[in-house]
Amino acid sequence: MAHLCEMQTQAAVKADASKKHPANKQDPKASLDSMLGDLEQDLQDLGVATVSKGHCASCRKPIAGKVIHALGQVWHPEHFVCTHCKEEIGPKPFFERSGLAYCPKDYHDLFSPRCAYCAAPILDKVLTAMNQTWHPEHFFCFHCGEVFGAEGFHEKDKKPYCRKDFLAMFSPKCGGCNRPVLENYLSAMDTVWHPECFVCGDCFSSFSSGSFFELDGRPYCELHYHQRRGTLCHGCGQPITGRCISAMGHKFHPEHFVCAFCLTQLSKGIFREQDDKTYCQPCFTKLFPL
Repeated sequence: MAHLCEMQTQAAVKADASKKHPANKQDPKASLDSMLGDLEQDLQDLGVATVSKGHCASCRKPIAGKVIHALGQVWHPEHFVCTHCKEEIGPKPFFERSGLAYCPKDYHDLFSPRCAYCAAPILDKVLTAMNQTWHPEHFFCFHCGEVFGAEGFHEKDKKPYCRKDFLAMFSPKCGGCNRPVLENYLSAMDTVWHPECFVCGDCFSSFSSGSFFELDGRPYCELHYHQRRGTLCHGCGQPITGRCISAMGHKFHPEHFVCAFCLTQLSKGIFREQDDKTYCQPCFTKLFPL
């Protein structure tokens, strides 16, 4: 009973003091800490033993109620907060960096690698390529948008491309079929060719001798080159590479420009024409008398 009277007396004194000296408005958390501290002191004054759970790593005051164990220290729950946003963490998950606690959102915003495509923090799997980090689903071909498979990617001007688009867009094109040249090729006429595409533009025969004739950007065998140029002999059908006689809209080797009847060479270029044939003067006179 003596103890009870003493508690009542002390309470009355404190109540009277509070009426005479109204307390200034305080922060709710600071007020709660003060009340807990006063309660612990009152209990000790009354001889009631209190077991301290340690001193809060933040406010350094004894912890009598709920306690948070984190970072190798103890905390009042309301004092264990995110280092960045100062929001209470309490018993919720958190991340530690350099001995400091962060809520998950701030930790990822501040320290997680960022995707080179969307710039958002990468929270789970991370893909590293081209000296940057990416969400795996955001590392795709710059042209077609397909995510890269086992064949990997090709880089051009700091952009990634799948093999198909890279070859289609940047590989040299064959002068014959205009498809990408990937492996074996021939170089001729200031471009590259698939070996099977470097053939005569008319007969499609390959140039086994290694020589060809160029006309309007295309390769030709000797026969079809002269045919296109109109330099085939009208007499023998073979190319004319030296001296040439032009007559009746055709070209002839000199030795093949002959009389159609006696086959004498019309060496001086003097001839008579009948039905698209050439004749020497004597044969013409005999065959076609006036």
